[in-house]
Amino acid sequence: MSNGSSSPPPGGGPLESLGDWEDFVVSRYPEAGSEPADRQKSSGENFRDYRAEARACVREFYRLNHRHQTRDFVRAKKHEFLRLERREMSIWEAMEFLDTLVDDSDPDTDLTQLEHLLQTAEAIRRDGHPRALILTGLIHDLGKILCLFGEPQWAVVGDTFPVGCRFSEKIVFHEFFDENPDSRTREYSTRLGVYEEGCGLDRVDLSWGHDEYLYHVVKPYLPDEALYPIRYHSFYPCHREREYEFLMDDRDREMFRWVRAFNPYDLYSKDDRPPEVARLRPFYEELIAEFFPPKIRW
Repeated sequence: MSNGSSSPPPGGGPLESLGDWEDFVVSRYPEAGSEPADRQKSSGENFRDYRAEARACVREFYRLNHRHQTRDFVRAKKHEFLRLERREMSIWEAMEFLDTLVDDSDPDTDLTQLEHLLQTAEAIRRDGHPRALILTGLIHDLGKILCLFGEPQWAVVGDTFPVGCRFSEKIVFHEFFDENPDSRTREYSTRLGVYEEGCGLDRVDLSWGHDEYLYHVVKPYLPDEALYPIRYHSFYPCHREREYEFLMDDRDREMFRWVRAFNPYDLYSKDDRPPEVARLRPFYEELIAEFFPPKIRW
């Protein structure tokens, strides 16, 4: 096995946009998309289905993700990024920084990244959820600034999964794990691998991406009902397929209700109507200040 100190492998840009991955997830779980009429596109049309035209780029994305997300890679990335030495920014500054990640190929919306975050938060707010969950909607994608730090797409988005134990056959495009060196490592090839039954997900290394990164950035400041959706909203093999539940402890099982409550807003709150940023900003700046200091480390 490698020592985990090498730079990321080449070939990290198979998707036309990061939104392609989320659109693919929506196509896999359409039953989760039942939403009030006022959440649907104002034109009444369905969002574009990428299942046919983007399948090749999505498959290549997952091939790279499943090939390179080894336990050594994950641990090396945690060592590289979780010292939080990249820069200091306020939450709002981070949102504006993410806005420089231009996504002009998403056919479902012309919204900026900041507008999408506000739209998600407003949907949660309208349904009367706790303020911490509203804040989660506002910041949930901020970990994607990893792309602006030079990380390839396959190390930023994608379904997350444990490394260090057998890869579940319910992980999408499971066949690509044949290219992952961990599949040929005996200690990682059993049901539990290096873990113990009921050890708790906090002791489990998940594949590297924006969820895990943002969790570590914000964990000193937020309650568990916000931290769990941030950390596990891409852990579809668990919260949608019910895999790896044998690694969860009682706290995980209790808090996953917040993950499941949050995810429909993450995937199904797109709307052509842009939020009024200037009008909403005072409310959200006050909400941010309720939980965060003026600047935090990234």
